[in-house]
Amino acid sequence: MGAFDPNLKNPSVHEWDLTIQRELAKNFSAMVGYVGSRGVHQPFRVEDVDIVLPTLTSQGYLWPSPAGSGTRLNLNAGRITAGLWSGDSYYSALEVQIKKKTARGSLEVSYTWGKSIDTSSGSLVGDEYTNSISSPLWFNPRLNRGLSDFNVAQNLEVNYTWEIGTPKWASGSKAWLLGGWQIGGVFEASTGVPFTPGFGGDALGVKSTDSNIDVPNLIAGPGCSSPVNSGNPVSYIKTQCFAVPNPITLRGNLGRNTLIGPGLANFDFSLFKNNYIKRISDRFNAQFRAEFFNILNHPNFAPPLDNRNVFDSAGGRVANAGLITSTQTPSRQIQFAVKLIW
Repeated sequence: MGAFDPNLKNPSVHEWDLTIQRELAKNFSAMVGYVGSRGVHQPFRVEDVDIVLPTLTSQGYLWPSPAGSGTRLNLNAGRITAGLWSGDSYYSALEVQIKKKTARGSLEVSYTWGKSIDTSSGSLVGDEYTNSISSPLWFNPRLNRGLSDFNVAQNLEVNYTWEIGTPKWASGSKAWLLGGWQIGGVFEASTGVPFTPGFGGDALGVKSTDSNIDVPNLIAGPGCSSPVNSGNPVSYIKTQCFAVPNPITLRGNLGRNTLIGPGLANFDFSLFKNNYIKRISDRFNAQFRAEFFNILNHPNFAPPLDNRNVFDSAGGRVANAGLITSTQTPSRQIQFAVKLIW
């Protein structure tokens, strides 16, 4: 069953930007800019709204105890998906770009430092992203305010091309063999995407068809200034920094998308050789291409989304919490090709 809020509140997004561009020297330019946006009455998708509602106490939202003793809103229905108009979004970013061109090649460097915050990142479904909470607590959207599921705080990209040129001393077959070579590459480095650790099963007793609604308490203790073990794919989440709320039917204090997954660093390299066949035409080029993807064979780990739950439904610690089982990029891949250009 599905439901959509009939009281449409005109969704809107307001955007603004300020950009300054300057040519610092011949064929050398720089750009600095600020962009921002504010969205109101955005779609707020929930995969199941037919849940047991809590009571707001001085400690926070508390569900009936023992867990599972409450009553769903509609006992005559099962899962009810819903679309509301209560989503908010905020975005701001600094953008820097440098471009340099020479007779033999070009260099471009782009950097973005930004932050995207919202109450829900899904517009079509609740779990539009793999790190999404598919059924956010719809009765108070502010509980879900946090980093957007797609937020990447910093991103650096460098791409270049360079024509090696033919040695002056080479002639004949040597000139053909050593000439026409061109190299290029793209380097990308970025911070990770956020995710939310939680409980396996229905610890709160909301009786939802969805899981990952409950969150634990974040402990502000020694060693917990960062709740992740960067570079540790076996135990990426610092499980000792989380605790079960007392009672267990009390929603924890951890905010949505508080933890940041592993970053990404990738370098793709290319080597081309241009072979102009002027017997056919001045522009006919049988280009040999060798392309190396992730040439350094650097492992870029994905967030531990398959093992994001720190506790089970009874409050016991999950043994494999924080275990990373996948990567964001494949291992080194090499391909050779011939491209005909005319």
